[in-house]
Amino acid sequence: MSQPTTDHEAIRAQVRTRYAHAALEVTASCCGSGPTADTAVFGAALYAGQTDGLPLTAVQASLGCGNPLLVADLQPGERVLDLGSGGGIDVLLSARRVGPDGFVHGVDMTPEMLALARRNAAEAGATNVEFHEGTIEDLPLDDGTVDVVISNCVINLSADKQAVLHEAYRVLVPGGRFGVSDVVAEDHLSPAERLERGDFAGCIAGALTRSEYLTALAAAGFVDASVEFTHPVADAMHGAIIRATRPR
Repeated sequence: MSQPTTDHEAIRAQVRTRYAHAALEVTASCCGSGPTADTAVFGAALYAGQTDGLPLTAVQASLGCGNPLLVADLQPGERVLDLGSGGGIDVLLSARRVGPDGFVHGVDMTPEMLALARRNAAEAGATNVEFHEGTIEDLPLDDGTVDVVISNCVINLSADKQAVLHEAYRVLVPGGRFGVSDVVAEDHLSPAERLERGDFAGCIAGALTRSEYLTALAAAGFVDASVEFTHPVADAMHGAIIRATRPR
């Protein structure tokens, strides 16, 4: 699953460029349509009925493949981390769930997305959130910081997914939960076949298969892992719910 360092850097640059452009497009359009996405399988349509009261730019900037809040079952008072927090939609929705006694961290590597997310948080009046600049392969949080790690169609964008899962494990408390949405391929698809279906920054080429995801979670130390397909996003590739637990 790992690639040479030069590939990591090239992939990261490609992803950063795409999402910087998306953030700037949303900011420039203000009340327009925002970035273009297949609304049947990606984006704000997957949050139907849950975005009332959120800043429009937070909703428009959503390019995910699921709704991790339906996965994570957040409870009042919990501490949450959103990997690749983008324009902040999942952070802001999580902040509502965990309430004033909880706290939500977002980590993103794209300055333009961080600026948009911070504006959205200020507009929403969210005081129990913080956005950090950093990569999901090297999280800027201490060990055992959060109760729940969420993410929405971001882990597939990393060129070193094993590092991401190790970092997620590290920042979780014992007994903490990992609950993310991601694009996952059927086991028979080779890396070349995944690349034929879409590029890396478009959440397709870098997707793991179901078996690869389960193996990587186990290697990071997680238990009780599961990968559940929810809807197709390309031939033999699916939006999926991935759950796992850090042992107590």
